[in-house]
Parts: sequence; structure tokens; C-alpha cells
Amino acid sequence: MTSSLSNPTPAPETKIAVKNCNFYYGTQKALEDLNIEIPGYRVTAFIGPSGCGKSTFLRCLNRMNETILGTRIEGTILLDGEDIYSPEVDVVDVRRRVGMVFQKSNPFPKTIFENVAYGLRINGMRDKREIGEIVEKSLIDAALWEEVKDRLYKSALGLSGGQQQRLCIARALAIKPEVILMDEPASALDPIATQKIEDLIQKLKKEYAIIIVTHNMQQAARVSDITAFFYLGKLIEVGETGIIFTKPRLSQTEDYITGRFG
Repeated sequence: MTSSLSNPTPAPETKIAVKNCNFYYGTQKALEDLNIEIPGYRVTAFIGPSGCGKSTFLRCLNRMNETILGTRIEGTILLDGEDIYSPEVDVVDVRRRVGMVFQKSNPFPKTIFENVAYGLRINGMRDKREIGEIVEKSLIDAALWEEVKDRLYKSALGLSGGQQQRLCIARALAIKPEVILMDEPASALDPIATQKIEDLIQKLKKEYAIIIVTHNMQQAARVSDITAFFYLGKLIEVGETGIIFTKPRLSQTEDYITGRFG
């Protein structure tokens, strides 16, 4: 089977548009008046010091924060022009369209095959041949197939940390998302495994909008096309990565990029 990731990259268009977004943990305001447009087929990096709101904002983009009691969101988040917080919108469908890969790899205590097939099964797919084809394609697209094709029915917990993280990416790809959120996806990995994840991100952006939270500014500079700098719950500056890292408009951004604070 050949991967479809060799297809030409379509022109970027706004995939997610965020307007006047405020977010609260109880009475504490964690995000303040965020406005940003996130393109498709590009990598957008969220940077900023710990506690600045970047991971909280990431979880707003697929309604993951709803799992936390006492949270509240204001404003509008549009996915292809549709408000994902509209009462008519199915949250399960939002999370299918906007997949997520977490900081710590979290494979299920199942076989490698069943980890990738899990989302397909809970979405009602029963055709074994179709499931097998999607599992294979997802593992190919996650750059893991050659390493695991002879051990698909062994426990995923026997994989290395980097392999487990790529397995989690394959699991996200299997349900055919349109956007992939990555929250510090390489922070727990060694340099070689990190390089594989970064190479994979560059391939995946040909088919998906990718948003990555990273504390590693060198990583943001290497993998992203757009960089957004957050500080104290506010979006300070957003722009093309090359400009943000070399000629930011605001001194606050420059101070963070150059290590004067944060």
C-alpha cells in the first residue's frame, strides 16, 4: 500500500478562526480576548513561558476543556466556518475532526493493531478488511509501519517512547481528522526520536492543519510555518515563523525569543 502523503500540498486557507475568545477556570480568567486565524496545510506553533495559556488554548480547539468541571468559554471558534461550540454541533464529531496527540504517549494496554483500530471500532466500523487497510495506512503515514509490521499483535507497551508517540499519532490519523493538535509531542523523547517526530510533522502538514505547543523555541523555528507567542493568557504576537524569530514587531516577543525572560 502506498501512502497518500506524496500528494501536492494544497494552498493554505483559514482552517480555524478564533474570535474574541476568553476562557475561565471557575472565576479565574485563563485566556483573554484571543483572535487568530490558523491555516490549513501548515504547522502553527504556540510558544510562551509555562503557564501562559498555550496548552489551555490548544484544548479549546477541540473542546477538550469541557472535561474539566467549572470551566467556561466565551467568543467564537470556527472550524471551516462552523462554530464548534454551537449547541447543534456534536462534540464527538469535533474531536474526530480535530485529533490530539498529548505530551506523554498514552498507548492503550492493547496490541499495536488494536491501538490504531480502536477509534474505528468505537465509531461503528466492522469490516475487518477495511479496518486492516486503514490501520496499515495510518502506520505508514505515521512513519511506523516498517518498524512494527511484523509485531502488530504484540503489546503496544513494548514499543520505545518514540515509537509509542508515533503510534498515538497513527491512532489519531486513523479516524481521518482534518486538524492535528500536538501538545509538547517530543518533550519526553531523546534527540533521535524527536527528529523522527519533527520529520513526520513536516510530512503530515501536506494533508492536515497541524498546531503544536512547544516550550522548545528551536523546535518551533525548525518545524513551524506560523508562530504565535502567548504571555499571561494573551496572544501577544503571531506571524510567519521566520519573521517572529528574526524581526518581531513587539519588544516583548523579542525579549522572550532572545531569552531575556521566560
